[in-house]
Amino acid sequence: MKDLEQDYPDYTEAMGYEHGDEPQCNNSDNRNFYDVMEARVARRGFLMGGLATVATGLIGGTLTGKAALAQSTSSLIGFTAVPVSFEDTVVVPEGYSFQILGALGEPISGDMPAYRPGANTGAEREHQIGQCHDGIHYFPIEGSSEDGLLVLNHEYIEPRFLHAEKEGYKGVAHDKRSVVYDADGMRDDDEVRMEIASHGISVYRTAKQSDGQWAIVADPHNRRITANTPMEIGGPVRGSSLVRTKYSPDGTATRGTVNNCAHGVTPWNTYLAAEENWAGYFSNTTELDQKPDLPREHARYGVSTNPNGGRYGWHKAKSGADEYVRWDATTRGASAAEDYRNEPNTYGWMVEIDPFDPESTPVKRTHLGRFAHEGVVFAPVVEGAPVVCYSGDDARFEYIYKFVSDDVFVPGDTDGSILDSGTLYVAKFNDDGTGEWLALAPGRNGLTPANGFADLADILVNTRLAGDHVGATKMDRPEWGTVDPNTGTLFFALTNNSRRTQAQTDAVNPRAENNFGQIVRWNYENNDHTKASFEWDLFVLAGNARNSALATGGALNDDSIFACPDGLWCDGDSRLWIQTDMGDLGPDYEGPLKDFGMNGMLAANPATGEIKRFLTGPWGQETTGVVATPDGKTMFINFQHPGAHASAEQFAAGDFGSGFPDYDGTVPRCATVVITKDDGGFIGT
Repeated sequence: MKDLEQDYPDYTEAMGYEHGDEPQCNNSDNRNFYDVMEARVARRGFLMGGLATVATGLIGGTLTGKAALAQSTSSLIGFTAVPVSFEDTVVVPEGYSFQILGALGEPISGDMPAYRPGANTGAEREHQIGQCHDGIHYFPIEGSSEDGLLVLNHEYIEPRFLHAEKEGYKGVAHDKRSVVYDADGMRDDDEVRMEIASHGISVYRTAKQSDGQWAIVADPHNRRITANTPMEIGGPVRGSSLVRTKYSPDGTATRGTVNNCAHGVTPWNTYLAAEENWAGYFSNTTELDQKPDLPREHARYGVSTNPNGGRYGWHKAKSGADEYVRWDATTRGASAAEDYRNEPNTYGWMVEIDPFDPESTPVKRTHLGRFAHEGVVFAPVVEGAPVVCYSGDDARFEYIYKFVSDDVFVPGDTDGSILDSGTLYVAKFNDDGTGEWLALAPGRNGLTPANGFADLADILVNTRLAGDHVGATKMDRPEWGTVDPNTGTLFFALTNNSRRTQAQTDAVNPRAENNFGQIVRWNYENNDHTKASFEWDLFVLAGNARNSALATGGALNDDSIFACPDGLWCDGDSRLWIQTDMGDLGPDYEGPLKDFGMNGMLAANPATGEIKRFLTGPWGQETTGVVATPDGKTMFINFQHPGAHASAEQFAAGDFGSGFPDYDGTVPRCATVVITKDDGGFIGT
């Protein structure tokens, strides 16, 4: 399986690449998850002769608790599956309806500035919903299923859609990555301000109206948290020399959060926003002997050495204001307190936000580790026991982590500070279907000063390197995780891994390029998430009817084929909702994912293995983020980057790739979709 380590000559051309994905940064010799899968099949006496063999060896093992699952025979999935779609629209099952809520640019605070397609200012955007919606949660107000706070992430931006009506963009060929520089190589301040304001998190009140539609409600709770919002650094890294900057010489604060992908909801009812592909926002041109000289905490995460920076060149704003130049991590002063060499080290964390306290300062909880967080999922909380949560590092060949608190959970007393003291672990998957958690703590598993890890803060800032050192298992893009609230089973989506070319696939290695991904799951003895060992298997190998496999036997069919699982959420009735991210596919896409149509969402019954397609979305979007109201009768999901497949030439000609959600010729907008059942019943039935 060593061929899986080889990247395409240009990693941005690899199957499944999305704007902002980092290059491969893990060059350790740690075992690949594919190595583990091969070895497990071999241990069971099978040959790698086809997918059925792989399924026999890997799927449907002897997980603790599976017998209890199998006792449930009632179907949780009562809707009629929707077909694969190639249309620029939203499709839901018969008997269901949807509406659009909270699209990009909708005002939520301040003087409620109106959305102007492709023409808003930076000041206006700071009071409007951001771009590229992702993780989302509904916080009920006084337990209501018809009145609550929606909190959602904004992963990244497409500048051409934000500035579509401005000089330099309108009628000009721009791809989804490009921004405009002047003759001196500098950027317009207001454009940069608008882009910064389009990142982060939106918090707004929404309520069901008398006509059954949901609407944004002006409310003191409403606010935008952006890439420039003051943040507190919490946990063991607080005050470390590794996070001291010109802005915070004592290393206790920073500004902003970016690339917020999935999320988490704490047992004490706060929101955690993940910082995923943050490294590409920075530029570090420090050199030694005319060669790049990056510290390991930059190099292992893919910080750019390009003078213009990775994604948007924010440090090139004309004014040279401090809020912009901080994106330049080049060593320029005599000490860290005189420049922003450590600014990238203040990113890559989980950010805690209290939606019910609009005056609260978000806190970066550093004991959960620094990497490309997809999100965080909490194990079922037990009074008097430690808090346990999990997070995946969403990059190829990276790891899955677990945190166990030192203190125990006390209802009404526990708050976010419980996440500041405990033990961070990284997962090792064994060939025999068992696994173990390896502690990332001073003096344990070789994490000593002699081996380059000075203290706990050093370990956490360099979480990936610590995982390399202790021998964690390299995974295929660990994305969302979820836990079944009734059984305690953990599910994690492994989206794909395109490190092997399509030409290298054959009957013996049917998943060589792994275009389709899989979902791994695990349980613990006595359902005790604090334990250091676990049992794992694969719940499903995604793909079409010819190259997929189910835990209960057989393959996916026309009602259930899917590829690239990403978003996961297990609702209160144990339905597993699966969202797909096959990239920004449009109607003219040709490639291994063509047969799957547009991205969408499916529902699975873990007890029976039944899976049905519930929803499909418009052209170019990724379906991401899902939650329901407490009564289970209203669901909120997000569509991210509709129209992202449009070429630069199409953009110049006014063809924006998708009409969603307005279908009036203006630029497409990310949006939240509200789904209800026409008879007022529970979603999924």
